[in-house]
Amino acid sequence: MPELLEGLVETYHGKVRKLAGVRHFLLDMDGTVYLGENLLPGAHELIDLLRSRGIGFHFLTNNSSRHRGQYAEKLQRLGLDVSEEKIFTSGEATAIYLEKEHPGARVFLVGTPALEEEFRRHAFTLVQEAPTHIVLGFDTTLTYDKLWRLCDFVRAGLPYIATHPDLNCPTEDGFMPDIGAMIAFVEASTERRPDVIVGKPNTPMVEAIVEKTGTPVEALCMVGDRLYTDIALGAAGITTVLVLSGETKRDDLPKASHQPDVVVKDLAELVSWL
Repeated sequence: MPELLEGLVETYHGKVRKLAGVRHFLLDMDGTVYLGENLLPGAHELIDLLRSRGIGFHFLTNNSSRHRGQYAEKLQRLGLDVSEEKIFTSGEATAIYLEKEHPGARVFLVGTPALEEEFRRHAFTLVQEAPTHIVLGFDTTLTYDKLWRLCDFVRAGLPYIATHPDLNCPTEDGFMPDIGAMIAFVEASTERRPDVIVGKPNTPMVEAIVEKTGTPVEALCMVGDRLYTDIALGAAGITTVLVLSGETKRDDLPKASHQPDVVVKDLAELVSWL
């Protein structure tokens, strides 16, 4: 029994040391900070704590159905005083990636009006015919005509980029199908997957985060509810904290290929760790 207790204490101190070295927190939103229109426990307290200690933070989401201004409005409506400069989406990261790698691209974009606005903000021309590149986002305005046209362009071999890989988006009542389901639809029809997926946990997103925050990966900490996106960022050297307030349940952990550094019930428990 003393050996077991000693092991638990050692594990505890190891996790505390990990968190103590963090200079910038990356906070997922859906399922971590809020569900639907409900702010989750500990969100206020965490932001207040980070600000009081001078620790940096950004809200980092793979959800590309909204732009950062809309997310800032939502967080403010829910009671968090956050500016849009503190928000980074996979939609913005994808526009930045395409701007660097393929400036002047003519883009067929499958996305919401908000994602279209994000791409126009980066001076891209959005087209329905003769595109040079295809971008698939989380499109809650999806139509069969969009999917059909997308599959035609993918089948024709055009460069194909997806904003993120999430299979589901957590809601107050369960889950709604996310872009991963759309990727699977297109693959079933065309036998092609995206050439590049930008969002968490992929390299373009990591590079964009490091550039945006000015923080090396070993001083970053990702806090989120998905093993295959948020927690998978650990492979890049980022410290990870899994919250059980969204998609992932504790029973999912034993078989997961990506293991978090710390597991907490919600942000309130993370505040107690910090």
